[in-house]
Amino acid sequence: MRIFGMLDSGNCYKPRLLLALTGQDFVHVEQSTRDGSTRAPGFLARNPIGQCPLLELDDGRFLAESGAILHYLAAGTAYLPTERYAHAAMLQWMFFEQNQHEPAIAVRRAISVYPERQAVATPERMGQLMERGLAVLAVMERVLAQQDFIAGPVPTIADIALYPYTKDAPEGGFDLGAFHHVMQWLGRIESLPGYRPKDWTPAA
Repeated sequence: MRIFGMLDSGNCYKPRLLLALTGQDFVHVEQSTRDGSTRAPGFLARNPIGQCPLLELDDGRFLAESGAILHYLAAGTAYLPTERYAHAAMLQWMFFEQNQHEPAIAVRRAISVYPERQAVATPERMGQLMERGLAVLAVMERVLAQQDFIAGPVPTIADIALYPYTKDAPEGGFDLGAFHHVMQWLGRIESLPGYRPKDWTPAA
């Protein structure tokens, strides 16, 4: 398998982290949305959306969207619950990540980190993103005060989906020190066998 993605991207880190945790072999291909290469005809032929990450399977098929890639790669592993309710609860938090968490925390980080996005960093917008992001972290804090992982007692791909941009939230100005249970949860993820940091890729 090959994964096209940016080492600096949280979305692209998600499948790499899951593959490390589950011991699956893959090749990382650096591909950036910042240099226009994902809009090139060759890449658009693989993924009409023109975004990373993109998974290329051994049979030549392609799969986009980090959540879909996680779901595919987790099949047959402990990170994908098979019991009906547990599976739906996992999906609930994956939808939360895409609809609530990423649009606030990841967006504020991107505006803070990438110079080309500074033009939209108005005080009003940054304030709104901070308010929304803190509310998201408060939700996670309440849940993680009751259980070790976001969807229940064991880690699932919902945790993998939420981990990268929560970990990087301080780069967007968020102080995680006020979220004790979220910090403990980050530590539990980082203690999982096979864990690798964001800049990791498998040896060639």
